[in-house]
Parts: sequence; structure tokens; C-alpha cells
Amino acid sequence: MKIDMIIGNIIIISVLAIILALPLLFFSFLYIPPNMSYIIPLVIALYVFLVALFSFKTFGLMKRTTGKKVFYGLAAAIAVVGLSFAISGLYKQSLDIVGDAEVDLQQYMPFEKGTKAVKLDKPATLKLESELPIIDGATALYPMYAAFAQAIYPEKAYQIYDSEVMSNMTHIAYENLISGKVDMIFVAGPSADQIESAKLAGKELKLTPIGKEAFVFFVNSKNSVQDLTMNEIKGIYSGAIQNWKEVGGKSKAIRAFQRPEDSGSQTALQNLMDDVPIMDPPVENIIDLMGGIINQVSAYTNYNNAIGFTFRYYSTEMVRNDEIRLLQVEGIEPTVDSIRSGDYPIASEFYAVTAGSDNPHVEAFIDWILSEQGQEIIEKTGYVSIE
Repeated sequence: MKIDMIIGNIIIISVLAIILALPLLFFSFLYIPPNMSYIIPLVIALYVFLVALFSFKTFGLMKRTTGKKVFYGLAAAIAVVGLSFAISGLYKQSLDIVGDAEVDLQQYMPFEKGTKAVKLDKPATLKLESELPIIDGATALYPMYAAFAQAIYPEKAYQIYDSEVMSNMTHIAYENLISGKVDMIFVAGPSADQIESAKLAGKELKLTPIGKEAFVFFVNSKNSVQDLTMNEIKGIYSGAIQNWKEVGGKSKAIRAFQRPEDSGSQTALQNLMDDVPIMDPPVENIIDLMGGIINQVSAYTNYNNAIGFTFRYYSTEMVRNDEIRLLQVEGIEPTVDSIRSGDYPIASEFYAVTAGSDNPHVEAFIDWILSEQGQEIIEKTGYVSIE
């Protein structure tokens, strides 16, 4: 076969490959929803198979016995690889994933019909009608501060992501506070990076403790491990302990999930670990909007060898997933009573945080939160009051 004919065939194959790719990409983007992404490896396998088939035919390799054998072997390999990735994706899709996205915050919106936001038995001693402080905060604390707003703000619709009562997750809430977009946020304590960001912006974060909550670890409900010590937790998340048999479980490698940097629960883990280095978290490759590949911290996926962490109320009241189980720490279960008594070893305060707002009602709002009525809402919601 002459050189010019080989080059011509390569060009034809390249053009055909592009022509084949366009409808397959179009099909993938339009007709494969995110919850069926496990089909994509099959689409890719089909694409590779068609390009290989055309290449073999173009170069006349299918006319030879050896060529046919090579093609059939290649086709089988393509099928095996495609099916392997698809089956793996289908299995992962069948597992429970614990993340902020799975909680419907609309059920806690203030003043909405049937809202789960708790109410006071008596009218609030503070009522605001104008110049409402704009508030934001952690997903796990939204039921609480939505109830604050329901008690003292005027009745109207408060959209979750764009109103005077928002919930944009911890790291975004801190960004909004530091940039001056909001007056007050309800969150766990700031990370070192968030403190530094405030300093660079010329802001000082003022943290007012308003309640207590437990930082908890959870596993697949079928995991035989019931209890971990503080040292074992540090060992797992430093990478020193890598198998469940080292902490009394079955011989399975530990898959220790983490949360993104500057999230409230990841900061809580960093505080718990203190000066013990945290190992790199499991990541997954995500295609960003610009077409590149970025590494994103994987959401907790309920493999039978997985461990994750969050806050007690979020897991027991907001997620309510029977397929996961909270672990005891040092033999103590994370309950309201054990938090209140101080027996549970990783209970911590959560805060109303400000950064120099000029809103005239912020201080009165915080004083009311610390009053009997504000603390009543915290208790009724399911957290532990600061007193």
C-alpha cells in the first residue's frame, strides 16, 4: 500500500471518527441524565468499536484470517472494558450517597404551609419589620435559623438562595459574610483559611456561641464496628489505620470519605486531628463547564467498607438514612443528653458570626437568640442550648 494511500485512509478514518463522535456526544448530553451516567462507558465502547471496524475495513485487514482474529479479539476487549465500567457505575449508583444535595430544605422554609420549622408557644419578645438582617449559614443549621426568622421576621416568602434568610452552605456563607453580602451567618467555627480571608479583607470575625452539637462518624449499617476511640479515628484519617480488622471489624480496606475544604464538617475534622496530618481524600474526576477535568472530593458513598462524618442533627433528622449508622466514640453514643452532659467527646459549639455589619438590628437579634425564647427554638429544633 502506497504512502499517499495510507495517508488518505488515515484522513478518511479521522474525518469519520469526528463525524461519529458528534451524534454520540449529542446523544450523551441530551438523553443520558446524571443518574444514568453509567451508560456513558457503553457509548464510548460503541464509538471505539465502530472506528476500529471502519479502520480494519479501510486497510483491508478484515480480508485476512489473522486480521479478523485481531479484530474480534479487540472487539471483545472493548466490550469487556465498556461493560466493566458500566457495571461499576451502576453498582455505585445503587448505593446511598450522603451529601447536602439530598436534603430538601424547602420543607423548613419559614411561613410556608406545613413547614417543619418549629414555632414558639408565645409571641416573640422581639419583632423586626424593616431593615431585616440578611442571614445565611450551614445546611445543617437552616432548620434552626429559619425558625428564628419565622418567629421575629415579617411573614412573607424567603427564598432559600436569594432572600434575607438564605442557606448557601458553610464555605459560601463565610464568603458572603466577609464580602459584606450578608449581616450574620449561623455556622461551625471558621477554618484557618476563612480567618485569613477575613483578615485580608480587613474584617474581624466575631463568634457568639449559641448552641452545641455533636460531630459524628458513620458507617454502613452492616459494618460490625460499633465504637471507635479518638486515637482510632485519628489513625483512620491519617492513614495509619487502613483496614477495619485493626479496629475490631472484618478484613476490609477502609474507605475514609472527607468533605471539601472550608466546609463546616471538614473544619471540624481538622480541629479534631489537631497536629496529626490528614491523608488525601478520595476524589472523583468531574468535567467542569470549560471542558477540563478537575478533582472533586467524593461525596460519601455507602460502600460496606466506608466511613464518613457529619453533624448529629443533620444525619439523624434531616437525612434519616437507615442504611448508615452512627458510631459511638469512646463508648459514648452521640445523643442530646450526652452532648448536654459533656460525656460525648466531640461535641462543640456552633455560632452566630458577624463581621462588622452596620445593620441596626444585628445585636438585638443575637441577644434574643441567647434569651429564653431563642434557646427554646434551638432545643425544639433538636440541638442543645448553650446554657
